Amino acid sequence: MNIWAVANQKGGVGKTTTSVTLAGHLAQRGQRVLLIDIDPHGSMTTYFGMEPDAPGASVYSLFKAASEGRVLSPMRIIHPTAFESISLMPAATALATLDRQLGKQDGMGLVLKRALATLTDQFDAVIIDCPPILGVTMVNALAAAHFLLIPVQTEFLALKGLERMLRTLTMVQRSRQFRLEYLIVPTMYDQRTRASRDTLQTLRDQYFGTVWTDIIPIDTLFREASRLGKPLSFLQPECRGSLAYAALLDWLTPRQHHADTTPPLGAEMDLRHDTPSSSSVDRTRVVEEVSR
Repeated sequence: MNIWAVANQKGGVGKTTTSVTLAGHLAQRGQRVLLIDIDPHGSMTTYFGMEPDAPGASVYSLFKAASEGRVLSPMRIIHPTAFESISLMPAATALATLDRQLGKQDGMGLVLKRALATLTDQFDAVIIDCPPILGVTMVNALAAAHFLLIPVQTEFLALKGLERMLRTLTMVQRSRQFRLEYLIVPTMYDQRTRASRDTLQTLRDQYFGTVWTDIIPIDTLFREASRLGKPLSFLQPECRGSLAYAALLDWLTPRQHHADTTPPLGAEMDLRHDTPSSSSVDRTRVVEEVSR
């Protein structure tokens, strides 16, 4: 089972679009896909017609159970979607309270990894859609992932979010026993604008070797797919946006990192989080090295 996290510490760069579109292509290639929404805003949950405000089991339930010393089977909170081979672990708005409620508790950085360890026979691929804020949920995603995708909108303000994301990744990797490989994916590229062209060149110059050699173009059909609640590959498989993500998946497939390459849970990272505010968090205290 391959686990990919999709993250960037800036909103609106295409994280959910990347997660859903890759899931669609994987499903059409015969893969059993689990999508996990750990963003309190629940964009991916809403995409598939569910409400993050609705009562019921969600990914938040995993953290709540862990904080109470209970074991909750993740299969109890996984929902089917309208698309064969795509399942969803939905978000809940209560995820926004995790850092304040549970961030100080031991073991909160490994909740998602432990849950996914029980699903290796159920799914071929897992894609985790992350929030744009460093906290318990993002740390969980980075701890569980075998590979990290960082979508970056090709405009200059997005470069700042990328810098923050890479600083976060550096902190997280200090707590891990192996390097988490990543790929920067230029998104929303508009060849007609100088801003897009210049930003793409800056990405390739400054982050040579970690930037995908192709781009995800701006395509209005992404919005239409979102409105209809369909992965773009199901709606318009031959449109330029869908073909771009198919090419990205072709690049990723031979580089997939399998679960048997990861160290045991005891060698992984944990979380100590002392500050609940997303605007004033002391980032150096969010992730600490832990000996197990």
